[in-house]
Amino acid sequence: MKKVNELITKIHAAPQQAVVAVAGGGSQAVAWLLAVPGASRTLLESVVPYGRLSMISLLGQEPEQYVSTKTARDMARACYQRALRLREGNAPVLGLACTATLATDRVKRGDHRCSIAIWDDDQSISCDLTLDKGIRDRAGEEDLVSRLLVETLARGMGIESQLPLGLSDSEHPEFQTRSHATPIQRLLAGDIASVTVHPDGRMVVDEAVSNPLLPGSFSPLHYGHQELAAVAEKELGVPVAYELSVVNVDKPPLEEEEILRRIGQFRGKAKLVLTRAETFHKKGRLFPGASFVIGWDTALRLVEPRYYEGDYSTMCLALAELGAAGSRFLVAGREDGGKFKTLADVPVPAGFDFLFQGIPESAFRADVTSTALRSQFSG
Repeated sequence: MKKVNELITKIHAAPQQAVVAVAGGGSQAVAWLLAVPGASRTLLESVVPYGRLSMISLLGQEPEQYVSTKTARDMARACYQRALRLREGNAPVLGLACTATLATDRVKRGDHRCSIAIWDDDQSISCDLTLDKGIRDRAGEEDLVSRLLVETLARGMGIESQLPLGLSDSEHPEFQTRSHATPIQRLLAGDIASVTVHPDGRMVVDEAVSNPLLPGSFSPLHYGHQELAAVAEKELGVPVAYELSVVNVDKPPLEEEEILRRIGQFRGKAKLVLTRAETFHKKGRLFPGASFVIGWDTALRLVEPRYYEGDYSTMCLALAELGAAGSRFLVAGREDGGKFKTLADVPVPAGFDFLFQGIPESAFRADVTSTALRSQFSG
């Protein structure tokens, strides 16, 4: 155990913080990590999704195979996403996962094996091992898998290790390293939930966003958007960021080239958050407590039952969930049919007035639309 503790001491001295999930094996490694002083610098959380429903809760779906490279990677990715939410400050984080089938109190017909994975900002590392069945008892197999888990964690942190694993001549761990695609490609694939593009062009995956958000398609970004953001900043007292969903309810997802073109409009001007949240229901879940800066027409759609399959009760439930999530809407007026429409023209259902705050016409009016500008440019 001396070598194990020495390696864990190096792990605790590294800057990375981790969420760890182990199922079927590797739990001894968690105990070892906790037993060495400094564990709070490394471990944000450990979970043991042993039951079927627990695993489904972690992954969001049932895995095709519980012990596989893919499942271990999916677990590690889920842990990474949770680590992003649990960290304090900007410490680098990773997800570490192990899924295994080991010796138990009954004879297993298949192999005894484990799959371990790490997921961080840049890459995933996986390790698969088929154990020499029958040469160890359960405790012996658990010791081997836990040592391999600690070894993999060290490798993911860039720490050199020569930890004795106690392998037989026929046991050979197989390591694979895969670099992630670009943040935009990962967002389009559904691998991540958001990409924050800072004014200097820097992209951060799944970054916590505290700004109020002004959603739109921004094709193109125009002075009306920018003026509205400036007015909203004065109303709310904090800087406003823009939000662009790369998927749409009625259209195909945006292509990467088009996303990059729209991002370019914000260079040096403002923060842009890219998401896959095409509805406010999803936006509210993704950004709990956020305020959204919207136009009169968008507010109207929020309270029209036909956008909820014609069901008034479904609409009220959606509004209630937004309210419970802390979502609020700052509503700007817009010209429609020769008349300037404001929040006063929106039939907000009784009991939901608290969700909405209007911007008076005297504070903001910009009779311009992206549609009209596109027509002008194309002409």
